[in-house]
This record gives sequence, structure tokens and C-alpha cells, in this order.
Amino acid sequence: MKPAAADGENTPQEPPVSDHAPPAAGAPAAPRTARLRRWFGENPSPNSPPFPRHRWIRLLTYLITFYAALAIALGGGEELGNDYGFTQGTGFLLTVVQGVAVVLALWRPAPAWAVSLSAAVATALLARPQLDTLSLRLPSGPNWPWATPALLAHMAVLLLLALRVRIRGTVAALAVTALVTTVLEGGIGATRYSPTGPVAVGLFAVAAVIGTALRGRSEARSQLVRQTTITAEERARRTLLEERSRIARELHDVVAHHMSVISIQAQVAPHLVENPSEELKENLAGIRNNALEALTELRRVLGVLRSESPEETERAEGLSHLAAPGTGPAPDAPQPNLARLDSLLENTRAAGADVVKAEEGDARGYSPGVELSAYRIVQEALSNVLRHAPGAKVRVEIAHFPHGMYLSIVNSRPGGPVQPSAGSGHGLLGMRERAAMLGGSVEAKPTRHGGFQVTAFLPRGDAPDAAAVAAPAPPASSP
Repeated sequence: MKPAAADGENTPQEPPVSDHAPPAAGAPAAPRTARLRRWFGENPSPNSPPFPRHRWIRLLTYLITFYAALAIALGGGEELGNDYGFTQGTGFLLTVVQGVAVVLALWRPAPAWAVSLSAAVATALLARPQLDTLSLRLPSGPNWPWATPALLAHMAVLLLLALRVRIRGTVAALAVTALVTTVLEGGIGATRYSPTGPVAVGLFAVAAVIGTALRGRSEARSQLVRQTTITAEERARRTLLEERSRIARELHDVVAHHMSVISIQAQVAPHLVENPSEELKENLAGIRNNALEALTELRRVLGVLRSESPEETERAEGLSHLAAPGTGPAPDAPQPNLARLDSLLENTRAAGADVVKAEEGDARGYSPGVELSAYRIVQEALSNVLRHAPGAKVRVEIAHFPHGMYLSIVNSRPGGPVQPSAGSGHGLLGMRERAAMLGGSVEAKPTRHGGFQVTAFLPRGDAPDAAAVAAPAPPASSP
């Protein structure tokens, strides 16, 4: 037998803040950088993290980014000095700013993009007056307006920006970058240089597309996980309601029987008394009328609960051949009790299971609801044995105490291959619901020898004392 799958834990998540939500009354105005990041949509939802959740993969991402930034800062300064004639200090300062922008993009991509673009523009404007002199040493002229360090740094920043912001923010950043490149190369212009504007804009677009695709994939995966969690919760909730409806149908039958008995006794009682008074007759007639009205309303409720077909009222995992005579889903069939357990065990043996029963104590004095719940728990446990442990030996122990009933159904390891089952896997849920309704408990766990054990305690009264429920149960021997 398989224990019911544990429900997944629900982690509380904060709802995403709307981009257009007005600030709270009395709150200070947001700084410009915060407004810029909010317009870009930077990290709009905590449910869609930009980087992998796994610690080691995230650490590797940080290390690669830091290494790239360090390479741009240290290696780019020498290149700027050779291509643009900058002093060592100026070239190193400009590349360090680009490296800092790459690292900053891990947490603040919108300001990092602004810093990287500003450093690239400053580099291009500072190099522009020297292009005529530098072109004498380079036949094709130096690369301008995007030098290699600035180009690589801005590509990394745009990639990280696309991972952290919405599509509109990425498109806006790419459009502004392309516009600035067009103004520098086509508007301001320079002489004797090798143009890098078209290539740079194309590479920036590729970086933005890759980042947007990765972000969309991450969001789709997060939504799928949330939807799967919601679906599992709804399925568990629906199964719980179905179990409670099934239990209610059976208990309504028991209550209807008692209401019928009350009505008949109230009708017969005046004939058992010599010269009954009018008051007695009126009271008994009132009792009978109230019982009949209650029985009529109860039948209406039963009609609603039984509006489904009989096959639908039985759980998917229930096995019909284990139902003793008179225990099927037919509306007029009497509900089972402890007296029918022997027939249930015989049906289980006929299905191929080796079942042994041991019973101790006096089985009298239980209410019909307790006997019905005990029967259903044993029936479900035996169904699970046939389904999940074919060929296993089963021992059913029933012990009757003054304070309640103890049940133990233990099976050995399967004797043959276990076939896939079409059951919904919520048999233990029904057992626990029945026991909890009576103030009892059910425990299901594997045994040390590869089998499975289901134990239950059902109290006699409606409110058993805690000491009685916690009373030690006799040990169950594993076959």
C-alpha cells in the first residue's frame, strides 16, 4: 500500500507592484533612478528571478560576470591607448567605468546601462579630435565610435538588462543606444576612421534578443510551476470534498434509519399505554410528525448527494469485488458493519490475497457510524494491498477496548511485480477523514520488512478523553 502523497508546501509570495500604482499618501517622492528603474520594469516580479535559483549556478554566473568586467577594465585600457592615443590613466579610467557598469548590471541594470552608454559616448568624443593624427598610423583608421572594450561591455550590460526588465524597457534601451550611435557617427561624424556603428547596433540587438528570450523562458517556467502547484492543490481539495460527500452519503443512510425508527415508535407508543391522555397523544404525534418531516428533508439531501451515477460515487481506487453483499453504491442497500467483515475477508481471499484475522474483546456497543467507518477503513486497506502489493500476506487485527476500537492491517512485501494503478492515490485521505470525524486517528507507514501498515483508533463515544485515545495499542505482528 502506498501512503498518500504529502501536499506541497505553499510558499507565500508578494504580488507584483503595478508600474502605474500611485505612491502612498504622505510618502516621499521616489528618486529619479528609482522612477527610471520602475519605468523600465526592472525585476517587476519576485516570482521570476533573473538568474538560476541554484546557489552554485548563480555563483558561477557572478564569477563569469566579474571575470569579464575585470578583463575589460585591465585589457581595454591598453587598447584605447594604442587606438586613440589616450594616456594610460585616461584609458584605464574609461575601461574601469565600463567594467563597473557590467558588475552593476547584475543588480541595477537600468543605471548600469546609462553609465555604460555615457562612458562610451565620452570615449568617442574624447577620441574624435585625434582621429586625423591616428589615421596616419592605421591605414583603415581606428574603430569609431564604438571601441572594442566599450562594445563588449555594452553588450554584456544589455544582456543583463534584458534578463531583468520587461520587453518595453529592453526595446527602449536598444533604441536609445542606436539613436546615440546614429547621432555620433552620422550627425557629429569624424574623419578617417573605421565605422563600427552598424556592427555595434547589430550585436546589441542580438544581446537584447538573447536576454529577452531567456527571461521569457524563465517566466514561462515559473508560471508553469505555479500553475502545477495550483492544479495539485485544487485536485487535492476536490478529492477531499468527494471523500467527505461519500462519507456523508453513508452516514445519512444511518441517520435515516434511526429517524424511521423514531417515527414508528412514536406511532406505536399510544397503543402501549392504557387510556393515554390527550397531552401524551399530542406530544407523540408531534414527535412523529417532526421525525417524518426530518426524514423527508433528509431524503431530499440524499437525492442531491446521490444525483451522480452509482459508478461515480465509488472512488476510482475502490475495488468493486471487495464489496460484500449489500455494501454497493445502490441507494437502497444497507450500510455495512462489523458483522460483514468476514464476508469482506472472504472476497479478498477469493481475489488471491492471503488474509488472516485476529479479533479480541467484545464487539458490542458501537454506534452504526463507528462500525461503518471501521468497515470502510479495513476495506480500503485491503484494496490497497491487492493493488500495490500483489501476493503479499495480510494480517487484520481488531481489538475492542472500553474506550474504543483498535484496527491494524499489516501486509508483507509484494510477492510479485506491482502493476501500474489507475487509482487517484487518495485512499488514505478517506481513512483519515472517517477517523477524524469520530475523534479518532489513522496512521500509515512502511514496515521494516518492506511491507506496509495501517493502524486506526475509533473511539466509542463522541468525545473520548485524551488518555483513552493515547492508550497504547497492542503491537501488530508483521507476517
